[in-house]
Amino acid sequence: MTIKVRDFEVRLTRTKEERRQVRQLRYDVFVEEEGASATEEQKNLREEYDSYDRFAEYLAVFHNGRVVGTYRIINRDAAEKMGGFYTETEFDISKIKKSGANIAEMSRACVDPAYRENALVMRLLWAGLGEYIMRNKIGIVFGVASWAGTNPAMSAQAISYLYYNHLSPLSLRATVEPTKLAPGVNPKLTRMNILPAVFVDAAEARRQMTPLVKGYLRINATFGRGVFIDKPFNSYDVFVMLRTKDMDALYRKHFFGTDESFEGEDFELPTNFIQTLGKIITSPAKGAAQVVRSIFSFLLREDAADAELIQDAEKTEEDEQEKA
Repeated sequence: MTIKVRDFEVRLTRTKEERRQVRQLRYDVFVEEEGASATEEQKNLREEYDSYDRFAEYLAVFHNGRVVGTYRIINRDAAEKMGGFYTETEFDISKIKKSGANIAEMSRACVDPAYRENALVMRLLWAGLGEYIMRNKIGIVFGVASWAGTNPAMSAQAISYLYYNHLSPLSLRATVEPTKLAPGVNPKLTRMNILPAVFVDAAEARRQMTPLVKGYLRINATFGRGVFIDKPFNSYDVFVMLRTKDMDALYRKHFFGTDESFEGEDFELPTNFIQTLGKIITSPAKGAAQVVRSIFSFLLREDAADAELIQDAEKTEEDEQEKA
C-alpha cells in the first residue's frame, strides 16, 4: 500500500535503486553524521548495510522520487533465513519469540537532515509502519532506540525515566546481553536505573529523549531492561516493543474522542476521506479499518485530508530477486 500526501509518499521499496538510496541515506546519517564505523567497501559505495539487509524490507518516504526517510523491517520469515533478528546481537528477546504472535523488527530509522524540520516525513513513516502492521496482522513490533555516543550517563534522566515508568511486561520483557558488548566496554554501563527514582525529573527526561523515543511513548510502546553500548556504531541503545493491541487501544480512544490526553488537538478527517479509506482497507479483524483511519488522523494531523491510498501491485518472483 502506498500512502501519498501531495508530493510525498511512503511505501516499501520496489527496486535495487530505491534500496541503494535507502542505504546511502543511512550512510549519510549513521556514518557521516553520527560516527558509526564503516568498512572500506561501505566507504567506497557510501552505503550503510549489514548482513541483515539481504532479506529485510525497506519502508521509505519519498519526496519527488528521492528517499528522505526510512525504516528497516525484518519479519519472522526473514529472520529465520538470516539466523535471527538484528536485536538479538544486543538483547535477549526469547520471550517475544516464544509468544506465538506474528512479530516484526523495526530498525535503522532515520530522516534526511534537510527534512527533519518537516514533521510530515516522520509522520508518514509512522503511518506507513501502522499500515504495514495492520495489513500483515503483526501482533508485536520491536527494535532499538538509540542515542549517539557511548556514554549512557549523558541521557541518564531519560533512560532512568523509562526504567521506572515504561518497562515491558515481565512476560515479554527483553533484557540486555552484556556478554555481547565490544571488548573494553564496562558491563556496568548497561544498567538502566542510572539515577535513583527520586532524582528523576520527567520534564528533564523528556528533553533528553530523541524524537523517536518520544514518538514510541506516544503510541504506548514499552521498553526492555538495560542499555546496550554499541561501540562500533557509536550509539547506546534501549529495546523498544509495541503490542498491536496497545496501539489499537490508543488509536481507538483517539478516534472516538475518549482520551483526555488529546484535548485541544483537532485531528478530525473529512467524511469523504473516511469513506474512501474504509473501502480501500479490508481486513477480517473486527474494526481494523477504524484503527487505520484513526492512525491517519492521529499521525498525519492537518495533512490527513490530502492523503491518498494506492493499492500496490502483487509482488512477483522478479520483485523478490530485485530486493537482493
